[in-house]
Amino acid sequence: VQLVESGGGSVQAGGSLRLSCTASGRTFSNRIMGWFRQAPGKERDFVATISWSGAPTYTADSAKGRFTISRDNAKNTVYLQMNSLKPEDTAVYYCAARTGYGLRVRQDEYDYWGQGTQVTVSS
Repeated sequence: VQLVESGGGSVQAGGSLRLSCTASGRTFSNRIMGWFRQAPGKERDFVATISWSGAPTYTADSAKGRFTISRDNAKNTVYLQMNSLKPEDTAVYYCAARTGYGLRVRQDEYDYWGQGTQVTVSS
């Protein structure tokens, strides 16, 4: 599975961005997908994950109520809609795919990773 993220950029606090992650290669529609992020000088953290069917989903407390994960299996794409962005959301955002079953928040339980896309939120 190859994953390519897009949609990152610079935005002012309170703004919105929608990240996309398009998969190619082996089957996408039956994989758990996740978003993670890594801020400068910090470890990579879990953001959100989604089941193969689109539900259920699980979102980190830091993003709950502001970020929404979704997917379109016909387009082999998973999305992360980010609203009410804050400067502390500034990070490189990574898409990941999991071979196993069940939603997971640990990065070592994901098997495939994209190259990341930069999100910068200014105050």
